[in-house]
Amino acid sequence: MARSYLVLEDGTVYEGEPFGYRSDAFGEVVFATGMCGYQESLTDPSYQGQILVMTFPLIGNYGTTDDFYQSDKVHARAIVVREYCKEPSDMYAGKTIDEFLRDNKVPGISGIDTRDLVIKIRNGGTLKGAVTEDRESIPDLVEKLKAAPAPSEGNLVGEVSCKTVQRFDENKEITVGLLDCGEKGGILRDLRSRYNVIMFPYDTPADVIIESKVQGVLLSNGPGDPSHPMILKHTARTVADLSSQLPLFGICFGNQVTALALGGKTYKMKFGHRGCNQPVMYEGRVYITSQNHGFAVDDGSLEGTGLVADQFNVNDRTVEGMRHKDLPIFTSQYHPEASPGPWDTSFLFDRFGKVIKEGHL
Repeated sequence: MARSYLVLEDGTVYEGEPFGYRSDAFGEVVFATGMCGYQESLTDPSYQGQILVMTFPLIGNYGTTDDFYQSDKVHARAIVVREYCKEPSDMYAGKTIDEFLRDNKVPGISGIDTRDLVIKIRNGGTLKGAVTEDRESIPDLVEKLKAAPAPSEGNLVGEVSCKTVQRFDENKEITVGLLDCGEKGGILRDLRSRYNVIMFPYDTPADVIIESKVQGVLLSNGPGDPSHPMILKHTARTVADLSSQLPLFGICFGNQVTALALGGKTYKMKFGHRGCNQPVMYEGRVYITSQNHGFAVDDGSLEGTGLVADQFNVNDRTVEGMRHKDLPIFTSQYHPEASPGPWDTSFLFDRFGKVIKEGHL
């Protein structure tokens, strides 16, 4: 039987069985806690540069289909599972996860003790890692991983953002802009069901967006560090310039960039929030939310920015959303469109339209 190895920068090696595409992969090793939604997660641009560990022990027990794509390809560099299902339910009559990964040229490794791996990440934080079938190369791989920069040090948003302006005319009353830092298909779907949409690359200047006559701008999710120099130079600058001119709604990465644009700070979390079961306290109620992020807004840095953190994670009190005291700006760290996960907070897309019409929160 062929063997595959997950190698971590601290020298830990997990042995398992390869599946999917047979190749090496390098990335930041992170875990997600969803019981399902593996296709949505794998195709989420926010996983660019990462090796995804699924905590649920059996992955692939239903087929993959075109309906679940969040982008046009897989962005995770590899997937790690306890067990992958070779004969899934015919509920969706789609491809097996093995076939799906092979088609997208992404390796998988099965048979790993994911409980031990997740405890290691929770205790020590995320690690750089590699998937390989070459046992002899492991000592060299460890040294390369130690010396390599973290994937988030690169401009990952520049790798996944659209390259040209795209228009979606849905014959709606309101037209909104979508600043694409790595948007999930679910966000675009929910916007198009309510509004006409013009999608802009992440480095689009504010004057170009304003000239398009959009009535508000949604700042999307995306991968990597929101304080990367290219994000501060382009995206945060655009958000700062737009903040006094148009209503803004930031989701995930967009929440973090909004804080940076108005003078706040962000920080890298120990292991982040990834999954569709994160509890958020908002307006006196707890919502269960879908999340995928490794950075967060520093609540203490918001003083003097005009922003107020008004939503918090029930588990660790991290900032889950903000509103501006005077301007029509609000954000959510979680994904109101789910994909995968609960739709408890999809009302935020309707609130965006209300803010555009009324000019205030």
